[in-house]
Formats: sequence, C-alpha cells, structure tokens
Amino acid sequence: MQTWFITGASGGLASRITRRLLERGDRVAVTVRKPGVLDDLKAQYGSRLWQAHLDLTNPQQIVEVIERAWEELGTIDVLVNNAAYGLYGAVEEASDGQIEHLFMTNVLGSLRAARAFLPFFRKQGSGHIVQISSMAGHYSTPGMGLYCSSKWAVEGAFEALAKEAAPFNIKTTIVEPGGIRTNFITSNAVFGERMDVYRDKEVGQFVSLMKGELPGIDMNMFNQMVVGDPDKMAQQIIRRVDQGDGPIRMALGSDAYEQIREALLDRLAALDAQKELAYSTDADDVVRQA
Repeated sequence: MQTWFITGASGGLASRITRRLLERGDRVAVTVRKPGVLDDLKAQYGSRLWQAHLDLTNPQQIVEVIERAWEELGTIDVLVNNAAYGLYGAVEEASDGQIEHLFMTNVLGSLRAARAFLPFFRKQGSGHIVQISSMAGHYSTPGMGLYCSSKWAVEGAFEALAKEAAPFNIKTTIVEPGGIRTNFITSNAVFGERMDVYRDKEVGQFVSLMKGELPGIDMNMFNQMVVGDPDKMAQQIIRRVDQGDGPIRMALGSDAYEQIREALLDRLAALDAQKELAYSTDADDVVRQA
C-alpha cells in the first residue's frame, strides 16, 4: 500500500487517479477547493481517504496542509501536482488580476507544494513527484498564450527540480496530456474581456469555439473531438509510479504525441537555419571543437 497526495482532486484526471488508487487499496490524501465533493468516496473508503481544503494561491495554507498531512499520515510516497485551470483569449484581453491568479495557481502553487514536500521526502529517503503539465508546455497558439506560458514555466522549473532531487532518491515525472474527455474546459475555463479587434481573427474564432458560440458546434460536439481517455491516462500515470523509472516527460494521447513532435521539429528546423548566424557572434578568441 502506498500513500498518495493529490491536489485539485475534485474532478477531471485527478479524480480518476484517486478512484483507481482507492479501488486497489492505496491510501490517498486529496485537496479540494469545495468541501464535500468527495463525500461519496469518503463514505465508501473511510480512513483511506484523507481530505483537506486548499487554495493554492495561499502560500501559508499550502505549507500548513502539507505539514498536517505528514503529521497525521506518517508517510507519503507520491505527490501529484494536478490543480490548474485554463485562461483563454488574446494576451491583451486578460486582466492583470487574471494573469496573476493563473500563475499563482498553475506555477507557484505547484512549486510551493513541491518545495514543501522536498524536506519530508529527503528525510524519508524516497519520494515521487508527478507534475501534471500539458502538451501546451511545448507550443503556444493564439488564444492560449497565457495558459501555455504557465505550462512552459512548469516544464522549465520541474526539469531542473528533477535533476536536483534525484541524488536524494526522489523521482520526478512531468505528465503532458493532450485533450482529455473531462470537464476541464467547461468547469475551469476563464476568459479575458473580449475586444472587438480580435473577434474576426484566429484568436477570436478560437475563443468562440471554446465558449460554444460557433454556429452548428456545441460543447458536446467539441468534447467528442477530444481523444484522451481519462481512465487510461490515470492507469498509465499509476503504472509509471509503480515502475519507478522512466523518461522525465510522459506524453499521453495521440494528439499530445503529434503536436509535441511537430512543435519540436519546427523549433529544431528554425534553430538549424540560424547556425551560421549564431556562430558568427562568438568572440574572435573562441576555440571551436573540431
């Protein structure tokens, strides 16, 4: 039996992970924004489900909840940083407050949780951090610039953290799902204040699609176009933790594989085209390897 700590477990992918873990006999500590949303699981699994209210934009509360979980549970084997949401629209359309809240949740919330766990994992001599990122951590498109940038930040920070924590027998997996058939968009989406200058542009069409405003397309049709099965993804994440070892990044969904691959190839091609330019700016006394 392992003990898992999962943030933002009230819905989506995290709720599927939680249910699978409880079904197989593990112990799960979850944090939620709305008390009572997992009462059905609590009634079924009793003390094997530990719950706490947590607002990831509250730094003090993050530390207090994590310290209490360790004190009451004694040991925790896995941290799953799942809590996040999407902010959509043109970069110019979002307010300062919306941008700050997005980064407080998606980036700083994840980092603060991981940083709070590290001393406990070091003392314990083991641990596994599962950071839920997104295929959007590899590219950026009109209408998703701010959400994508939060995932790019997560990718950079946790790639370094993985290398820093490895000497202490602490493993890290960055999970990069594609679209998932959950309520992520319909229940968690936040939109900037729409500006007329963008409405007939690519970004405006994207926002209209996300809000279900395009003629002939509703959210049910949109969800049917999403390929990711949340139960299959939950199963693979649990399997990776059980295995212990594996690549730091884990793409889930055929759309994630295709879009990440395309983004990486495009960036590599653009870089290769600039090789001569890059080398031309070295200092004259630089000795190049043959």
